[in-house]
Amino acid sequence: MKLENKYLVLLVLVAIAVFFVNLDAIYINIMEARNFITAREMLNDNHWIFTTMNAEPRYEKPPLPTWLTAISMAIFGMEGLFGLRLPSATMGLILVIFIYKLLLKITKNIELSFLAGLIAATSFYIVYSSRDGQWDIYTHSFMMIAIFFLYKLYNTTKNWYLIATLSGLFIGCSILSKGPVSIYALFLPFLIAYGFTYKFKGTKKRWKALVLLVAIALISGGWWNLYVYLFDTNAVAEITSQETGRWLNYNVRPFYYYWSFFIQSGLWTIPSFVALLYPYLKDRVSNKKAYKFTLFWTLASVFLLSVIPEKKSRYLLPVLIPMAMNTSFYIEYLFNHFRSIKIKEAAVVYFHFGIFALVGCIFPIAAYFYFEPMLQDILHWYILSSIFLFSIGVLMFRFLTLKKIKPVFYLSICFLISIVWFGLPMADKININREYNSISTIEHHLKKYDAQVYEFNTFTPEIIWEYGKPIRVLNQGGKIETPTDNKFLLLAEARLSDSLQQFFSNYKTKKIDSIDMNPVSTKHKRRLYRELYLVEKTELDIIPSQ
Repeated sequence: MKLENKYLVLLVLVAIAVFFVNLDAIYINIMEARNFITAREMLNDNHWIFTTMNAEPRYEKPPLPTWLTAISMAIFGMEGLFGLRLPSATMGLILVIFIYKLLLKITKNIELSFLAGLIAATSFYIVYSSRDGQWDIYTHSFMMIAIFFLYKLYNTTKNWYLIATLSGLFIGCSILSKGPVSIYALFLPFLIAYGFTYKFKGTKKRWKALVLLVAIALISGGWWNLYVYLFDTNAVAEITSQETGRWLNYNVRPFYYYWSFFIQSGLWTIPSFVALLYPYLKDRVSNKKAYKFTLFWTLASVFLLSVIPEKKSRYLLPVLIPMAMNTSFYIEYLFNHFRSIKIKEAAVVYFHFGIFALVGCIFPIAAYFYFEPMLQDILHWYILSSIFLFSIGVLMFRFLTLKKIKPVFYLSICFLISIVWFGLPMADKININREYNSISTIEHHLKKYDAQVYEFNTFTPEIIWEYGKPIRVLNQGGKIETPTDNKFLLLAEARLSDSLQQFFSNYKTKKIDSIDMNPVSTKHKRRLYRELYLVEKTELDIIPSQ
């Protein structure tokens, strides 16, 4: 086996250890619930093209990730979170592989590329996105494959049309995952950085292949949008208007909101920041031109994202991709020169890795006092976490004193893997909401009263996902529809109880239960709580008029 393939196998094993283990440890969040509902309705109602959520059109997100999730759902079932999140984890693995392959193609440096892959596989938001059923990881992973083939197109003398076809298809897959998001946040910054650094030499010779690439990307990525627009024009127009308004008016943040973007790398916050200091690192890296390329790619991505008024932390995911490559140059420099660097330079390294070593050493004591009330439920996980984290902490301190930075780096990877393997299973036992009452408990009320259930104002995705099927919402565009049933059940937020009484003033309303879907007691989200009412027409209203 070639050396580069041996490193790739090791990288894949690390990514599997981080992305695939204990995938079901954390409860479903609102973004996942939306996506999983759409996938379930694909399977149950055959809504593969005209996608829905709670039986209403959902065209905000293209369908490719939902198709993949629905297929996984069909194979593994709808109950287990592992099967639902498996496609996202797989896309995270693919992303890490192509970060390694692209940097290897650029630098021909196997160890440097391996370091970039490891940093990506353990960067906070890449880890989070790969373990979460959201669609960001799909669009950027597909785009990374497309970028790899585009780079290959410019740096090979044969098979241009085949390579262009592959690049175009994966751009199309990225568009089919989340529209033009990755084109703007990852692909365009790549083009800027590549043009600035490598000048797009050979474009005239390859113009036909590039035209083919663009044509395939537009056709494969845009057909679904065109199809639903032609056959459900009104719904698409309404949804497009809402989405445009959100980009301009929802979660608006100042231009500098993303300036602390390197924090999203989590484990590599300080090294990522140091790697951005071009005057310091430019003459220390092994490949100055490639370093400039990854640096410009990172900064261009941050700048373009900063221009958009709507800003969320998760939108920084594409920045972490070139930043992982950029950070690898600094880590490689430490591998080769840490023993000889000045005390001021070394202090930053000691501080960074010393924090994790200290956390590992004090974890057994700190965790004991924190988890003491529930220790019996998580005892074996606590013991395993303590053994591994303490051992890693001691070894990190030992190698730091010996100025051996390479084992310290790899111990940091083991630190994160230990948290994923032994720490995450404790999450289900922490701050459990003792008042938790699932929406599924209303089934006995439905049987008892022989009635349908409705939602008064707006639905909550987590509640609909847990219920297992759509619940009709009575508030349709600000107009409340009244069911024709003589008797029905109604879910309403507690704050809307007065409105409920006013609107159904000619009905008898009686509260019969409460639904509390908050998984933890420390955070009570109002949208996860519902009052359940029995609403009945009076006998006078039921008697038909003469």
